[in-house]
Order: sequence, then structure tokens, then C-alpha cells
Amino acid sequence: MSLFLKILYEDEDVLAIDKPSGLMVHPDGRSSEPTVTDWVIEHYPELKGVGEPVRRPADLGKEEIDRPGIVHRLDRETSGVLIIVKNAKAFAYYKKQFMGRKIKKTYAAIVYGHPNLPSGGGRGVIDKPIGRSPRDFRRRLAGRGARGELREAVTEYKVLKRFTDKEGNKFSYLEVYPKTGRTHQIRVHLKYLSYPIVCDSLYAPDKPCPAELGRLALHARSIEFKTPGGKTVKVESPLPKEFKKFTGLKN
Repeated sequence: MSLFLKILYEDEDVLAIDKPSGLMVHPDGRSSEPTVTDWVIEHYPELKGVGEPVRRPADLGKEEIDRPGIVHRLDRETSGVLIIVKNAKAFAYYKKQFMGRKIKKTYAAIVYGHPNLPSGGGRGVIDKPIGRSPRDFRRRLAGRGARGELREAVTEYKVLKRFTDKEGNKFSYLEVYPKTGRTHQIRVHLKYLSYPIVCDSLYAPDKPCPAELGRLALHARSIEFKTPGGKTVKVESPLPKEFKKFTGLKN
């Protein structure tokens, strides 16, 4: 197994890669397909043991799965900037930064419909706790009907462009700024607004997935953080070509 992953930034403590859509960050205990952590172990074997393992149900035959250097994650179908930490001291530092909401994340998303905000105008804010769906263990839910522990979740967004395809279907291109880091947060919050992300088979299974996209229309565009030495770093991932083609945007 040999994956090619583009490195967007690297220093002595951290590296940032450009994760493609369709690649899992770490094993799920069910599949043997390649993951980001496989790439990490192949190219940075010294990172084995850095970070925290993830626990899996006992019925999968393995209680813990290693996640070398993984301090945050992206959903399998989400592409874009992913940070990997290279030593234990830096891992503790960056974990604290993420938990303290000191790291700024910006996503690009294409949604069904035309949200009410003026195109290119002010920001909308979704401030709605997220819990579990009572109907599907894979899904999260914001608002009425959510089960289990409801965790604070805040997402800001900005409408950059509205457009309509030749069949008359309405879409919008958004810039999204999650202020918290809940599982599926952006997908759940935009679903809550009734503007789910295009090609989201989990949260919008009955809506058409345009062939020009063919993937979840969510991309981690940039991440900004301070290094342990106090330097501010902003890492950016180019907008995927399928996003540009579908929206008509140049960059």
C-alpha cells in the first residue's frame, strides 16, 4: 500500500496534508481499506504512539485503534486540510488549542436551495446543540427529537453565490466557519436549516447528486493556528476542480 498525499505545510511539530474525498482518516474497525494513518506510519514511522487511540465496540474484536498524530479529523467524504502532530509535547499543545477553540477553520460547502442571507452579505449563525438521531445510529441531530447528551454547537456561514442548474434546481455556495467541533457538525446544522449539503447520502439521501460533483460537497478550505513558538500559520487547500466546475468559480 502506498498512498500519495500532498503536504501543504510542515515544521518540526506539525504537518498539514491535503486529504482527498473518500479517504478515511483512521481505520473504523470494519474495513481494511487504506487510511491517512497508514500513510503516516509509512512515511513517518516515528509518529507511532503519538496521540490518543480511539475506542471501538468490543464486538469488532479490537478495543482500541491507533491514530498516530491525529489531533482532529475530517469525515471520509470531506476533503481538505488535515493537521497531523509529530510529537507528544506538540500533541498536548494542539489538542488544547482545538479544545479551547483557538484554531480557525474555514470550509467550502455547496448546498441545496437558496438560504435567506443576501449573497456575499453578512453571516448567518446556527447555534443549536447536537445530539444523536433516534432513528439511525450513524446520524446526529440538531433541534427537536435529538437524543442522548446534547452538546453545544455553533456554526457561522456566509452565502457567496447562488445559482440554478439547467433543470431548474437551486444551489448555493457557502463559506462555513465552525466554532465548535462536533461530529458531522456542518452537515447537521445545514440540514437543520433545510439546506443540506449536496450529495450528502446520510443527511440528504433523497436529493439528486449531480454527476459533475459525484461526492459530498464539503471541503476544509483553510485552517489557521499558532505554533508553540507563537508564529501564526494559515494553511490553505485549493478548491477542488469539481467544485469550480459545478459552481463556475475560478478559485
